[in-house]
Amino acid sequence: MQGATFGEVFAVKEFRVLFGSFALLIGGDSIKMLALSVLVYARTGSAGLSAAAYMAGWLPFIVGGLFLLSLADRLPPRALMVTGEVVRAVTCLLLAYAGLPVWAMLALVLVTGLFTPVFFAARAAMLPDVLPGDAFVLGRSVLNVASASAQIAGLAAGGAFLAVAGPSGALATTAGLAAVAAVVLRAGLPYRPARGTARAGAVRQTLRVNRRLLADGHVRGLLLAGWLPCVCLAGAEAMVVPYLGGQGQAGVVLAAAAGGMAAGEFAVGRFAAPGLRERLSFPLAVLLAVPWVGFALGPGMAWAAVLAAVATAGLSYQLGLQRRFVESVPEEVRGQAFGLQSSGLMTGQAAGAALVGALGELIGPGAAIAVAGGAGILVALALAGVLRPAAERSADPGR
Repeated sequence: MQGATFGEVFAVKEFRVLFGSFALLIGGDSIKMLALSVLVYARTGSAGLSAAAYMAGWLPFIVGGLFLLSLADRLPPRALMVTGEVVRAVTCLLLAYAGLPVWAMLALVLVTGLFTPVFFAARAAMLPDVLPGDAFVLGRSVLNVASASAQIAGLAAGGAFLAVAGPSGALATTAGLAAVAAVVLRAGLPYRPARGTARAGAVRQTLRVNRRLLADGHVRGLLLAGWLPCVCLAGAEAMVVPYLGGQGQAGVVLAAAAGGMAAGEFAVGRFAAPGLRERLSFPLAVLLAVPWVGFALGPGMAWAAVLAAVATAGLSYQLGLQRRFVESVPEEVRGQAFGLQSSGLMTGQAAGAALVGALGELIGPGAAIAVAGGAGILVALALAGVLRPAAERSADPGR
């Protein structure tokens, strides 16, 4: 297979539309959750409720991923994505100006968030249609970098909007971004029919297809290979703030981690041929874990930043799995398959942060980070049979 280039990817109008609307979505959501957290804290003075408000937008991924994902294949993708942006805009305006009590604000975010995995799945499933072959893998790489960049930009912009216009103004800004994204999607994407058909109720069909996907050993292995190394990474990153003890120092290390991820995605996506990219999946998954073990030596901020950047460059291991995943799932349930992939990843990262956080209470943050790194190495070794491409496994005389 011939490798694609970034120029070829961005030459496709539909991808430019998906890319721009995705950046608006991620940046807007970062502003929304920050503004909602500040608004709840201003009203209640409760740090716990403020933290709950910040996380409320991500919790529905568990429920939506389990019960609603079949909608991503049963409905036209453009209509789903536009609906998602309209729901976000209306939700933000209600949060900003409806004068809802705190419990109603949190309930509104949770209920509307149940459909977020469906909207994400529709977008992800359209990408192979827009970018065939290796261009799809490169497109995923570009969106991964855009996601990290948009989160950072969204948080920075959110802080500025909060200072100037307060939480309500920041929420209104997110509503405006969502409205712009809806117009961009509606005007820029052509109509595509639904990928699948409704053979049962949405919940029943979602459960049935999830079981079908997880029962397929090859698909299950690729899902686990995408989830488990990132569970260990999330656990390690969750301990950076308590390890350094200062928000400013932790910010430097986490920014270095984001930079390492972007550099790895760019280098592997741009300069590695498709076959090499797949052969690199296993060593890069190991690289994702090894540097965190170095925190057992108690590095200062500078070395901690270097270790974090080197480790997160290994996240590009996922690029070598993308083509195989698309080819392994039936086209009529591709939306649900991508939704299951992202929902499991979100859930796993939350679980990893919680588990390593609990461990950090017992043995200290630095030791917990090192344990997370060691666990990541063991996970990569256990998944070697999936991470290594079939041709490489068949050529190994030890197998």
